[in-house]
Amino acid sequence: MMELEVEMEGSNTQRKGNWITFPFILGTMACLTLASGGWIANLLVYLIEEFNVKSIDAAQVFNMVNAGINFFPLIGAIIADSFLGSFSVVAISCCISFLGTLLITLTSVVDSLRPKPCQTGSIICQTPSKFQYAVLYGDLVLGCIGFGISRFTLSTMGANQFDKEKDQASFFNWFFFALYFFSVIAFTGIVYIQDNISWGVGYGICSGVSFIGLVVFLAGNRFYIHDNPKGSPFTSLAQVVVASIRKINMPTKVQNLYYQTDATPYQHHLPPQLTDSFRFLNKAAMEKEGDNNSDGSIAKPWRLCTVQQVEDFKAFIKIFPIWSSSILVAVEVALVQGSFTVLQALVMDRHLGHFKIPAGTILVLALISSSASLTVIDRFFPFFWRKVPTPLHKLGIGHVITALAMAIAAVVERRRLGMNNDKHVMSAVWLFPQLILLGIGEAFYFPGQVALYYQEFPASLHSTATAVSSLIVGIAYYLSTAFIDIVRANSDWLPDDINDARLDNVYWVLVVIGIINFGYFLCCAKFFKYKHNNEKAVPGN
Repeated sequence: MMELEVEMEGSNTQRKGNWITFPFILGTMACLTLASGGWIANLLVYLIEEFNVKSIDAAQVFNMVNAGINFFPLIGAIIADSFLGSFSVVAISCCISFLGTLLITLTSVVDSLRPKPCQTGSIICQTPSKFQYAVLYGDLVLGCIGFGISRFTLSTMGANQFDKEKDQASFFNWFFFALYFFSVIAFTGIVYIQDNISWGVGYGICSGVSFIGLVVFLAGNRFYIHDNPKGSPFTSLAQVVVASIRKINMPTKVQNLYYQTDATPYQHHLPPQLTDSFRFLNKAAMEKEGDNNSDGSIAKPWRLCTVQQVEDFKAFIKIFPIWSSSILVAVEVALVQGSFTVLQALVMDRHLGHFKIPAGTILVLALISSSASLTVIDRFFPFFWRKVPTPLHKLGIGHVITALAMAIAAVVERRRLGMNNDKHVMSAVWLFPQLILLGIGEAFYFPGQVALYYQEFPASLHSTATAVSSLIVGIAYYLSTAFIDIVRANSDWLPDDINDARLDNVYWVLVVIGIINFGYFLCCAKFFKYKHNNEKAVPGN
């Protein structure tokens, strides 16, 4: 009888997690990507054509939306780890995403929620009212929060369903493939419907798919392994700073070091060593009278930390310079792939035979290029490199390719302006090379980032590694907005009419910035040591 109960318990356990959850997680991701990608891809065109927003101002709004989408994943990761758990965060954010998508659908079908269209031949158009702006910005904020938090928290929750690293790696491969694949469908199919049938139908499909995604996610609830909040790892890192400052007058000679005595989710199998780098932080792990309870546990966590906490904080510090060098690369991608390319496409000949490419769809070429390049890099790049390329190698190659894409974009734009002055319209096909290169650069850069952060970040921060990568993109979009403001305030390169602009000069500035940033990256990479390269341990440890 006892054996039968054990078998039944084992059977019930096997029904939780693993690949049985995969259709629900992947189905939710597919729906979220179709819904959010559908309204984000063509947002720039929607603002210009339906809300009468001037082109550069629309680009600024578009950049802010993309910044929010990539900024909120970190907030979602912290909330999931510290308070609510992944399931609750994904469920709530899916509801918010659906609400935001529904509101933007209403702006496309209810005439009172948007300004009257510009009259043919008129250069003066009605601007949106304060109420119309409030509704528009409200649904954009809800959409950013919902999609931004849900997609990366969903990836973490999906990986948590598996015990084996091989299964986790396979899950991530399928997850990011779905992200790219359904983004391509959103950037083509839904954008085509918006441009050629109606905005209402296109956004209505986004709302419907968003609701289906929420239903699919909740339907899999009984199969999920639910993770419990473990407390914020950032609190642990902050304790190291405070404890080391409070013990600043202690002698630097190593005294009794405190190793954690109780099991935690992040405890290592081998006792950590206190390394020689950033020695002033080592004082946080030096025991002092009154720091411990009688059972050996920490009495004052803001005065005494474990050796592991100190080493985790050191790892966090060491990765920061490499992390910071990634931001300007993302700024270049945000400006070219995010907004300027769409503005260029709007005034170019987008016909391929009898088919006219929607302006928002042209960005899909970068997604296709990234997807194809990922396969080539994975299969053939190590063979030509003659050794397994490190994440830093991939980041460096990404730097170079992105700068090259900026240079090509500058040359193409200068040629377009020359043809426009001669009353000729350049084909949008000339935008393809820069988008293809950006896609190749992203294929090197983004996976390299994720691999580096996951490998080098403290174990307590593994769940936020992808969110930190997304944070870079979010910061980049905010900086790209500031960059446009600076250019507009100090030059006449970016007027409202893109045909009167000097976008080529802006691209050349980005090339120079990219070269300087690449030099900074090389300096950071030269002094960077991977975690698996043993540092000199503190004597006596």
